[in-house]
Amino acid sequence: MPNPDAQQVSARPRPPKRPIGIYLRGLAMGAADLVPGVSGGTVALITGIYEDLVGALSRIGPGLLWAWRHQGFVACWKQANAGFLLVLGLGILTSVVSLSRVIVWALEQHPIPVWSFFFGLIAASGLLLGGRVGRWSQGAFWSAVAGALAGYLLTSLEPSAASPSLLFVLSGGAAAITAMILPGISGSFILLVLGLYHEVLRALHEWDLGFLATFSAGCILGLMLFSRVLNWLLHHRRNATLAALTGVLLGSLHQVWPWRQVVSYRIDSSGEMVPLVEHGLAPNNYAELLDADPMLGTAVLCMGLGIALVLVPEWWARRR
Repeated sequence: MPNPDAQQVSARPRPPKRPIGIYLRGLAMGAADLVPGVSGGTVALITGIYEDLVGALSRIGPGLLWAWRHQGFVACWKQANAGFLLVLGLGILTSVVSLSRVIVWALEQHPIPVWSFFFGLIAASGLLLGGRVGRWSQGAFWSAVAGALAGYLLTSLEPSAASPSLLFVLSGGAAAITAMILPGISGSFILLVLGLYHEVLRALHEWDLGFLATFSAGCILGLMLFSRVLNWLLHHRRNATLAALTGVLLGSLHQVWPWRQVVSYRIDSSGEMVPLVEHGLAPNNYAELLDADPMLGTAVLCMGLGIALVLVPEWWARRR
C-alpha cells in the first residue's frame, strides 16, 4: 500500500523558473530577513520556491566534490542547482544592502501598518500551506498542533545575556541558520534568545575572525544537516511535514502582532536604545495604556493587503 505521506507528483508539471523571477524572490526574502520576527523561509514558501531551496541546500556536501572530481565542474554545478542558489543569493544580498534603511525607517515610523501587513501575509501563508496538505489525517492534525506549540514557544523565549563559549557559538550558528530555513521563525530572533545577537554584531564590527569563523562553521554545519532532514521529510512524510510547517507559521503569528507594548530595551551597535522584549495588546488596551491611536482601519486594510498578496495569485493560478 503506498504511503499517503509520500510526495505526490502533480499532473501538471511546474514550469521552470526564470532567473529574473528567482532574483525577485531573493529580493523579497532579503527584505523579510531584515524585519525582526519575519523569516525569509516564509517568503520562499509564499513564492513557490521553498522545496526547490531546501532540495538545493540538501545537495551541498562532500558529494559535490566527488562529482567535480569524477564528472567535471558542469556536472557538479548542475547537481548543486548552483545557478538557482547564486541568483537567489544575489537577490538576497541586493535587498539587504539596498533596503535595510528603508525597512528600519518604516518599522520605526509606521509600525502598526507594517506589522499588520506581515500579520496578514503570514496568516494567509499558513492557510495556503494547510490547503496543500494532501489528506488531513489524525497524524497530520497532531503534527500541526506540535508545530504550532513549537512555533509559539520558540518565539516566546526571552533573550539571554550569557557569555558564549566557542562551542556555544558553533551551536548558535547552527540554530540560527536552521531557523532561517523554517518558515515563521526568524534567525535573528534565535540569536537574540541565545544572547549571541550583540556578539555577532560586535564581531562584524571588530573583525573578530576567530568568532566569525566559528559562527560560520556552525551555520554551514546546520545548513548541511537540517536541509537534508527537511528534504527527506518533504519527500517521505510530506503531509505530516506540511502540516507541521503550517502549525509553525500559525503558532508564530503572535510575534508579528501589530499592537505591542515594549517591556525592556537593549542598546544596539550604534549605542541607541531599541526594543528588546514586547508584549501584545488588544487594540483598545493599546489605546488606553499607551495613549496612542491604534489605527484599526489602517491595520485591517494592511492585513487585507497581505492576505490578498498571498491568496489572489494562488486563486488566479488555479483559475488558469
